[in-house]
Amino acid sequence: MVESEPLKPKPRPIVRIGIFLISHSLLISIVCCTAGVLALLLLPVLAKNTYISENALVPGSAHPMLTSQDVSEANKFVKEITNLKPTGTSIGIPGLIAQHMVDLGAEVCYHKFHPQLNKFHPLHFFSGPDSGIIQENCSCSSYSINTVGIIRAPRGDGKEAIVLVTPYNSVNVSLGEALSLGIAFSVFSLLTRVTWLAKDIIWLAADSQHGEYASVAAWLRDYQTPLFGGFAKLNSEMCHESSMLYELKKSPVTGAEVSDVFRRAGTMAAALVIKVADGNDEVEKETLSIYAEASNGQMPNLDLINVVSYLAVHGQGLRVKVEKFSSLLDSKWLRVLGETFESLGKVARSLNPQWKFGMPVADYIEGTATLASSLYHQALGVPTGPHGAFRDYQVDAITLEISPIVSSNKGRQNEFLLRGGRLVEGVLRTVNNLLEKFHQSFFLYLLTSPSKFVSVGVYMIAFALLVAPLPLAAASLYSDANKLDSSSEKDTLTSSSASVDVPSITFKSWNWLHDAKTVFVVHIWSVIITLLPFFISQILNCTPTNSLLIWVLLSVFCLLALRMILGSSFSLTSVSQLQKKEWALLKSVTISAAFVGLCLMSVINFATAEIGALLIVPMCSMATPLRFELKARSLRFITRAACNLVLAFIGFPPNAYVISKGLFEGFGSMNVGDFWNWLESLRAWNSATYLYVCMVHIPCWVLCVYILLHHC
Repeated sequence: MVESEPLKPKPRPIVRIGIFLISHSLLISIVCCTAGVLALLLLPVLAKNTYISENALVPGSAHPMLTSQDVSEANKFVKEITNLKPTGTSIGIPGLIAQHMVDLGAEVCYHKFHPQLNKFHPLHFFSGPDSGIIQENCSCSSYSINTVGIIRAPRGDGKEAIVLVTPYNSVNVSLGEALSLGIAFSVFSLLTRVTWLAKDIIWLAADSQHGEYASVAAWLRDYQTPLFGGFAKLNSEMCHESSMLYELKKSPVTGAEVSDVFRRAGTMAAALVIKVADGNDEVEKETLSIYAEASNGQMPNLDLINVVSYLAVHGQGLRVKVEKFSSLLDSKWLRVLGETFESLGKVARSLNPQWKFGMPVADYIEGTATLASSLYHQALGVPTGPHGAFRDYQVDAITLEISPIVSSNKGRQNEFLLRGGRLVEGVLRTVNNLLEKFHQSFFLYLLTSPSKFVSVGVYMIAFALLVAPLPLAAASLYSDANKLDSSSEKDTLTSSSASVDVPSITFKSWNWLHDAKTVFVVHIWSVIITLLPFFISQILNCTPTNSLLIWVLLSVFCLLALRMILGSSFSLTSVSQLQKKEWALLKSVTISAAFVGLCLMSVINFATAEIGALLIVPMCSMATPLRFELKARSLRFITRAACNLVLAFIGFPPNAYVISKGLFEGFGSMNVGDFWNWLESLRAWNSATYLYVCMVHIPCWVLCVYILLHHC
């Protein structure tokens, strides 16, 4: 009686699902990539209306207390500023602001700082620019002075504060800057008299002659860092107290001595940056523009934007807008897509009236233009205003830019000051109601309009669909390479003795280490090219185009040198086997590295990972040696080879930058050196996008090109 062989246990269901997905990776990759792009285009349709999550805010629950008398005093203050002639040391306006603060009964101090350089520091990439570097050969006259006034809350314990920031150029103040100071003065004057204030109020009149961000960041750095002793002792090595600061403290404009001790209030609950843009006669209604993006895609709590938008529209009748790409408003393909979604929405509502799918074409186009702008500015990682300095300290802050209507009528200016002041008063009173920091609403979101947003739970679906094919494709390529190893191993067993093929069997499972070493060498090279721009920027009188060419040439030289030193190839397999499987293993490791890089970037800046996936995933998925494609001489393979060449051309970072900028701004004024300037701005602001471009995108592009040229 012959014993039957025992049945092999069936693999677990999750293993069978994994095997099925890997065996059909090509079809699944096409479906996932298509669905990911479609999900990205559907985001404006899936956007939800904004709402106040924190019940304690209750915006608009109290009537405004700002009166026409406050506006009249603010108007006089604006006239004093505009009529004041700047002195040689530019101390007139800071002294005037300090005098009015003292008259209101506030605690006043000066904050002296020096314009500072942004220099490369690899450990500061995930915060704001390195603002702790003082310019060399600086003079005392180049110092700027912030004026800080603090109102102590009668109902508070001094543990929390709200910051109001008004940037202005003390050397040449504009009418818009004077109006922003007037709005802040009217609100500040009101808050010195109210009894409901539970949080301290800090008014920072930031001297922005060397940059708005620099002045706010300098004050914040000193606010968060304990300093002992008077302010004059802090800079005694560079400037004497008896020079500019002493002259300002004893200035006849001030009329009173202001303390040189750096004054603080409580922990910052929120911050508002008030700016007034140049007016426009063609505009029939005052407009409020909200800027919220900070460094590396950080956003303030959505409740703060919702409060400002609600009070501006329903309280003061302002038109609220957020930044958008105007070039997309006239896009024909976007209009066709909007018409398609609108038609599908009508069909869906005819089947079930409760299905709220689709939107008007005009709303879709405007929502897409706003979404693209929000995604781009978050991915760029550069703050869109001085509010970005607060987000580096985890303080919710936004910039409010009010655009008035230009008119010589005095009543029009008074009405504008009244509207702006009541808006700021309402926002401060609403934040004053908070019992804790903003935490109820979203921190990860994309705006499609001032009243619509897409949460992270929705827009992460598009990214997940885009990157899902990468691990499946890597596993499929590795599996196919192992099958080739198995077939070659069987041939060896039939033609050779056992003593000869044992080393081949032992080494077979480690063949991927050779390709992993190649990928590792390329990523070591990426670290080198990340550091090169810092040294190239030290070359004097070097144009951006020449700097870019030097960077490319040095990068190629370093890659060849590393290849010669560390990248010597070795293999115990035959040349025929290399042609069949070596590129597959290399592509498998490359795809795995791209997947890891995108996932890590999504933790730091989701918008950057989203845009990067649109370029990297198709390029890595389709990369195949051109020799094999052209050798087949069929239309399908030749088409795939052409697609590979197009993707490699578009995926090259300078080309991708020039094409994207040309599509949004036009190709008339394009210059190759613009990419270098863009890269330098990312490096100066310590944007993590710079690390992504140099250490994730460029290595993947080089490896894909290496696969395309494999055995050519």
